[in-house]
Amino acid sequence: MQEVPLYNGGKPVAIEPERKCDAFFAKMEKSGLALSYNDVRLRTGYSEVLPSDVNVHTKFSRNINLNIPIVSAPMDTVTEAEMAIALAKIGGLGIIHKGLSPEKQFFAVDKVKRDLSAFIIDPICVRADQKVAEVLEMAEKKGYKFLSFPVLDEFGKLIGIVTSGRFEFCPDNSMKISEIMFEEIVSAPYGTTVTQAYEIMMQKRIKILPILNEQKEFKGIYTLSDARRIVKGHSPDYALSDDGTLRVGAAIGVGDDARQRMELLAKAKVDVVVVDTAHGDSKAVIDTVKYCKNNYPQIDVVAGNISEAESAKHLVEAGVDGIKVGQGPGSICTTRIIAGIGCPQVTAVYNCAKALRGSGVPVCADGGIEYSGDITIALSAGADNIMLGKLLSGTTESPGEIIYRHDKKQVKVYRGMGSLGAMIDNRASRERYGQADSTVNKLVPEGIESEVNYKGDVSFILFQLAGGLRSGMGYCGAKNIRDLQQKADFYRITSAGAKESHPHGLDNIKKAPNYGG
Repeated sequence: MQEVPLYNGGKPVAIEPERKCDAFFAKMEKSGLALSYNDVRLRTGYSEVLPSDVNVHTKFSRNINLNIPIVSAPMDTVTEAEMAIALAKIGGLGIIHKGLSPEKQFFAVDKVKRDLSAFIIDPICVRADQKVAEVLEMAEKKGYKFLSFPVLDEFGKLIGIVTSGRFEFCPDNSMKISEIMFEEIVSAPYGTTVTQAYEIMMQKRIKILPILNEQKEFKGIYTLSDARRIVKGHSPDYALSDDGTLRVGAAIGVGDDARQRMELLAKAKVDVVVVDTAHGDSKAVIDTVKYCKNNYPQIDVVAGNISEAESAKHLVEAGVDGIKVGQGPGSICTTRIIAGIGCPQVTAVYNCAKALRGSGVPVCADGGIEYSGDITIALSAGADNIMLGKLLSGTTESPGEIIYRHDKKQVKVYRGMGSLGAMIDNRASRERYGQADSTVNKLVPEGIESEVNYKGDVSFILFQLAGGLRSGMGYCGAKNIRDLQQKADFYRITSAGAKESHPHGLDNIKKAPNYGG
C-alpha cells in the first residue's frame, strides 16, 4: 500500500483499496442524497458461507476487542453494572452512563470488574474486629455474590481467611470475624500464575488463595471459580481484559468532570472511556481527549458524537482510539427536529468510516438500529461495531423498576439523555447538550421520555440480534466483518420497497421473537 500524508497522530495512513459500495455512495452524494437504514438494503451475492461459520469478532477501540459487535449505550435507563456484566459475558461491551455521580460510577465499574476475575489485586477484605452481622450487612448492601474474604488486622496484615461456610455455621452474628476465621493460611508467592494457583487450590481444597511478596506483604488473591474458568476454558465468549476481568467502559464529560471521573475510573481499572457529548467536534472534547491520552495512556479513549468526515479526522488527530457516529438517529432523540442538524445515519457512518480507512481507528454506529438487519447494514457501510439503546432497554438488566400498568402490561422507563427528565435529574445530561448551568425553566430538551414493554433477559435479545447479523453476512458471502465491508453493496429502495420489506397484506400478525411489527 502507498502511504499518504497524515492525520493519525503523525503516523502515515495507508491507502486501502476501494470497496464495492464506494460507487453507490458516490452516486448518492452526487445526487445530494443522504440515507438512513430504511432507505437501503444489501445486495445478495454468491456465498459459500453458512451463518454458523461467520466470525463476528471486531474492535470497539484500538485495544478493546469484542466477540460480538454490540455495545450498550451510556444511558441512565440502559447501562449500569448489571447490563455491563451481561454484555461482557456475551462478548460485547457495556458503557456505564455518567448520570451517576463520579463515586457511584466508580462503584459500578468496580462491581463489573469484581464479578469475574482471576488475580484480584485489591480484593474486598474484612477486619478481624468487625462483627459477623456487620460484614453480612455490607455484603447484602453491595450485592456481593461471594462470602469469602481475607481478614486483616489493624495494621493491614493478613491474619486469616473467612469463608461462606464459616458464616453459615456461625451461632451468633454478634461474634467477631476473628472468632470464626481460619487462622491457618495457605498462600503462594507473588508471580504465581493462574494455572499454578488453580493447581494449589485444587490440591489444598480451598476457594481463595492469598498471594504474598517476599516481605510477606499481602498483594491480592486468586479465586477458585475464576481460576477454573480460565484454566478450563469455560467462557470462550466472554469479553475479558488481560487480567481475566470482564471488560467494561464508562462515559465521561469534558473539563473538570472528565478529570474527576478519570482519576476514579483509572483506580477501578476501566478498560475504555467514552467522551460522551452531543457534538464531538468541539474544542472541549478535543482538549479532553488529549488530557486523557497524556495522563492515562493505558486507557483507550473513544469520543463522539459526530456525523461528518472532517469531524472524524479532527478526533483522530487529537489521538482518539475510536469514534462514535450518530447525531440524532436515536428513537428518543429530537436533536434533528429541535436543532435542525444531523446527517442520516447510513451516510454518516459511511462518510466517517471512509475518512478513517487505514488509520486503525474503529467506528461505532450509535443510534437508529431498529432490527438486526440494520446492524448488518451499519457494518457494511463501514462501522466496526454498533451501539444500542432502545433494543436493550426494558430488559431485566436495564436500570429501573418494572412498572405494572392498569392494562396488565409490564413496562420500564426509557428516556434520552437529552430529555427534560434526564436534564433535571443530573448535571451530566445538561452538560452533554451544552446547558450545564441552565435553570430548570430555561432547559431546551433534545430528547423525550417513554415506556417500553418489559422484554426479559437481555441475553435473549442479543442472541436474536447476533443471529440476524450472521444470517445477513451469509447472504453476502462474508466470512467476517472485514470481508463484509469489502464485499457489501447497496440498493436504494423506495417507500414501496420499504413497505414490501415488512410483512404486509395480512391480519392478526403474531409477533416473532425478532420482529415486533
